[in-house]
Amino acid sequence: MAESDWDTVTVLRKKGPTAAQAKSKQAITGAQRRGEEVETTKKWSAGQNKQHLVTKNTAKLDRETEELHHDRVPLEVGKVIQLGRQENGLTQKDLATKINEKPQVIADYEAGRAIPNNQVMGKIERAIETPQKLSSSLSPIPSSTWADLTGVLPEDLVLHCRKLHN
Repeated sequence: MAESDWDTVTVLRKKGPTAAQAKSKQAITGAQRRGEEVETTKKWSAGQNKQHLVTKNTAKLDRETEELHHDRVPLEVGKVIQLGRQENGLTQKDLATKINEKPQVIADYEAGRAIPNNQVMGKIERAIETPQKLSSSLSPIPSSTWADLTGVLPEDLVLHCRKLHN
């Protein structure tokens, strides 16, 4: 027991000031009094609400009249998907599962709300085994082509859809 000295205290480490304490007004003035080097920088537009500032570009955008929007899948393509799905006896959920997509994706394509994606269109084409490429028919299909493709006139399709919904 002669090796232990009860009067000696060993400090392993002393905590320095935290980041918040080092940035406080009191810490800065204390460092300046001690003659330490203090670096201060002002943030650009700090404390100002610059996000709602009206600039020349904002006025230019307001004067812009062109409507910018994404092209959507034509309703005719949605009807082809719907007919092909029904011919195969698939629900929207079944078709979505078959192509590894969410059911909402199929619903959006059939309703004409989806933004065309060639990869998804290709998977749908293979799943419903359609003879025509859906991605090539992103422009509206003329009635004669529609009748050749589906064997149904557009007017008959409308009547058929109304019967299904009633």
